Amino acid sequence: MHADTENRSGSDDGDVKVNGDPDAIHNGNFNANPNAKNNGDDHGHASTSANAGSTGNATGNAMGNDTSNAGGNDNSNAADYVIDVSGLTKSFDGKVVVNALSMRVKRGEIYGFLGPNGSGKTTFIRMLCGLLKPDSGSGACLGYDVLTQADLIKPHVGYMAQRFSLYEDLTVRENLDFMARMYGLADRVRVVDECLTRMGMTRFENQLAGSLSGGWKQRLALSACTLHGPKLLLLDEPTAGVDPGARRDFWDEVHKLASQGVTALISTHYMDEAERCHRLAYIAYGDLLAQDTLEGIVDNAGLSTWSVTGPGLPELAERLRPLPGVEQVVAFGNSLHVSGQDAAALAASLGPYQAENGQAQAGREWKPIRTSLEEVFIHLMRGHQARQNGQTQKIQTGQKSQADQKNQADQNQTAQINQAGEKP
Repeated sequence: MHADTENRSGSDDGDVKVNGDPDAIHNGNFNANPNAKNNGDDHGHASTSANAGSTGNATGNAMGNDTSNAGGNDNSNAADYVIDVSGLTKSFDGKVVVNALSMRVKRGEIYGFLGPNGSGKTTFIRMLCGLLKPDSGSGACLGYDVLTQADLIKPHVGYMAQRFSLYEDLTVRENLDFMARMYGLADRVRVVDECLTRMGMTRFENQLAGSLSGGWKQRLALSACTLHGPKLLLLDEPTAGVDPGARRDFWDEVHKLASQGVTALISTHYMDEAERCHRLAYIAYGDLLAQDTLEGIVDNAGLSTWSVTGPGLPELAERLRPLPGVEQVVAFGNSLHVSGQDAAALAASLGPYQAENGQAQAGREWKPIRTSLEEVFIHLMRGHQARQNGQTQKIQTGQKSQADQKNQADQNQTAQINQAGEKP
C-alpha cells in the first residue's frame, strides 16, 4: 500500500490502493461525500460519489451528462468558461512552483498544457481539481470557487495521473466495477458493460490490468476516469511511453468526448499531440510564457526559419550556430532548420552560404519554411532561462556590492580604532 503524495515539485508520485479488494472501504482524500462507504479516492482519478448518502445518480456514459448533485447546486453552466482562474500561486518550502498563473478554458475545448519537467504543470492541475489549495489567486472551475468549493468541483472531474494507477492484480472489469462503486454509480453492471463496449475493451475484460500493454493500460485509465460522465478531464501526461498508434487512438477518444461537450486540459511533451489541441499554453518553471491557438503562438513568436538540404550538413551546422541572428540550428532528417527572431540579421548571415560560390556549397538547397511548434517552444524556454539568469546575476551583483561596502566600512572602522589607540 502506497499513498498518493504531492512532492516538492508538484509531481505525481503514486496512488492510494485498498489491497486489491473492490469491496474494501476506501479512506483516501478525494471524495465529496462524507457519508459514502468509499470515503475518497485520489487513485489517479477524480473518484467521487457526488451525492452525500446516495447510491449514485451519475449516468456513467462519459458524455458529460453527469446528473449527480454535489451540494445541491451545479452552477457549472452559469459561465462560458469551465476554467477561469487568475493569479494562482503555489509554493513549497519557499520555492514558487506555480507563479501567478491565469487561464480561461471554454466548454468542449481541448487545451494543451506544455512545459519541461518540473515546471508546475501537475501542481496547477491538482489545484484545479481540488487536491491542492492555492496559496493565492482566485477563480472558478466548473462554476465553483477553487479556494472555497473544492469538494464541489471533484465530483465533476475525471483526473488521470502521470502513471498507471489502477490495480494491476485486478482484471479490467474488476477495476471498472471498483471505480463504479467509488463513484457510487447505480446499475454498475450496465455502466461497466457500456464502457467496455464504447472503449473497445470487451475482449480484455477478464485480463489482469497489469498484463495489458502500455496503450491499453492508458485506455483503461481513461475509461475509469470517464465512467461517471465528468464535465472536465484533467489528463496529466496521459500518453507518456505509449507507442504512436496507441497515442493516436487515445486522442481520437478525447476528441469524441470533446464533441459531446467534455472539456479537457492535457499536459504533454509531444509536439504532435500539442498540434491536436484547440488551444495551447506553455509554462516554464512556474511562469506562463504563452497561450493561444497553435497558429497564434507560432506567429507571435516572430521567428524566421530556413530549411537547407544537401551535403556536409553537420559541418555547416557548426559554422552557422555562432553567426549573428542565428538562434537555433536543428537537424530534421536530411535537412537543417535554421531559425532566428531577427529576420534581417539571419538573412545577412545566411546570404554567403546561400550564394553557392564555392565547392562546399554545391548541391545545397535553401528555402524559407514555416516555423514549427517545437522551435517556438525552444525559443520561449531559452528566452525565459536567459531572463532568469540575468535576474540571478543582478541579485548576485547587488549582494556582492553590499558585501564589499560592508567590508570597506569594517576596514574604515578598524583603521579609526587603531588610529585612536596610537594617540598619546
